[in-house]
Amino acid sequence: MPASFGIVDLFAGPGGLGEGFASLREGGRKPFDIGISVEREASAHRTLTLRAFLRNYRDRHGLLPRQFVDFHAGRISEPDWETVGKTAWQHATAEARCLELGTQPATDAIDAVIPSLRRNFDDSILIGGPPCQAYSLVGRARARGKIGYVPEEDERHYLFREYISVLDRLRPAAFVMENVKGMLSSTVESRRVFEMLVEDLASLGTGGRHLYELKAIRLEDGRASLQDFSKPSDFIVCAEEFGVPQRRHRVIIVGIRADLESGISGRSIEVARSPRTVAEAIGNLPRLRSGLSRELDALPLWRAHAANAAATLADLFNANGDKHLAGSFGQLESGFDQVKALNRSSRSLPVSYGQSRDELLNWLECSELEAVAQHETRAHMVSDLGRYLFAAVFGAQRGFSPKAKDFPEELSPEHRNWKSGVFNDRFRVQIAGEPSTTVTSHISKDGHYFIHPDATQCRSLTVREAARLQTFPDDYYFLGNRTQQYVQVGNAVPPFLARQIARLLVRALGN
Repeated sequence: MPASFGIVDLFAGPGGLGEGFASLREGGRKPFDIGISVEREASAHRTLTLRAFLRNYRDRHGLLPRQFVDFHAGRISEPDWETVGKTAWQHATAEARCLELGTQPATDAIDAVIPSLRRNFDDSILIGGPPCQAYSLVGRARARGKIGYVPEEDERHYLFREYISVLDRLRPAAFVMENVKGMLSSTVESRRVFEMLVEDLASLGTGGRHLYELKAIRLEDGRASLQDFSKPSDFIVCAEEFGVPQRRHRVIIVGIRADLESGISGRSIEVARSPRTVAEAIGNLPRLRSGLSRELDALPLWRAHAANAAATLADLFNANGDKHLAGSFGQLESGFDQVKALNRSSRSLPVSYGQSRDELLNWLECSELEAVAQHETRAHMVSDLGRYLFAAVFGAQRGFSPKAKDFPEELSPEHRNWKSGVFNDRFRVQIAGEPSTTVTSHISKDGHYFIHPDATQCRSLTVREAARLQTFPDDYYFLGNRTQQYVQVGNAVPPFLARQIARLLVRALGN
């Protein structure tokens, strides 16, 4: 019989990596089951717990609970999930723990689960990604600007050691560690963090033999396999090459326990078709308008401001001789004048929802749902509507997002360094026919980096659109306020990618 694996998920966030493993079905069975997932941030933990509940409830009953379908559709407030399914809720609260790695409660909780994993499964898998703020290029730049900042005193640099500590106690068949590319170049104590990580992993072995052999995920001719690495950059995985509609490049290190390592290199899987685009992922969701901040938010006013911005841009580009852009803005002006109804939110399901044979849409859509959830727009300043409008039209015509130098002077924001290159991508549209840029937690700030490609909507992406680009299924509900929802989505591992990594591990480990 094929082996079964219990999962320990550390730094779990809202559960993207765990979702990929737990959702996998091979030969009509689940090779992976989550034993414990640990996340310290309260809103992400709530999302994690709800997802664990829904997964367990569906395993027991074969479908989503009716109360969740109604809650998801906005018909009822969030119910007491324990009254909906007591056994499933008890399972979920035992699985998803709001704990901080490195504290005694977290250590005790994980150590208490390890014996049950060994009893109930053939072996275990450790997954997770230590928080990346200390390693990311943006995070490091911000840290350098802090008075008195000392990298050696930033505990986030060393959180990978909490992961390795659990690895040492659990001794799983394999582990998967995910992080930003900056982990490979980040330094502390005059040493590269990646070198410290490899050294700590090597220390787990005895007698000169490593306990784990590190493997990189290699893609060749549409098939992925685990191979030895020759340089740190071999660990970089490009999500768009695995059918994710997003250019997300992350370090993913796979470790195989030495006693299981023999012969895995020849085992591979076929990966999802690539590349997938923004339009394919979010193009069938209901059209929306942005809100207006700092003044009365009403459709007639929004329509007037958008039409005025289009008219101004048409005049500007007529004057400088760019008839192509001018014509597009002129058409938009008359189009906005004819807008009779465009809401800021919509729960309407797309036509033929849940019936697609497309691999990505089949993954994203859930036929049990009766509405689209968390598809509401933010409010934007009137001055930003013109910038969004320009970026969307420019992107559609040129095939790339405009840089600061491409914006008309009349649209320049009041930033001293606007033309210096520091704010080169301050306003960035997602190109409909391409994978999106990397969805990050910065989407929670203002949306300027995540402009919707449809100029007639003149807005930034909604939580649901960002979640789809991250390949979270539509029945994945993010709890907390909207800012917290955006942060959860941006910090997560795309579940569609994680599922393929899980399938690769099943194939590699065999029986």
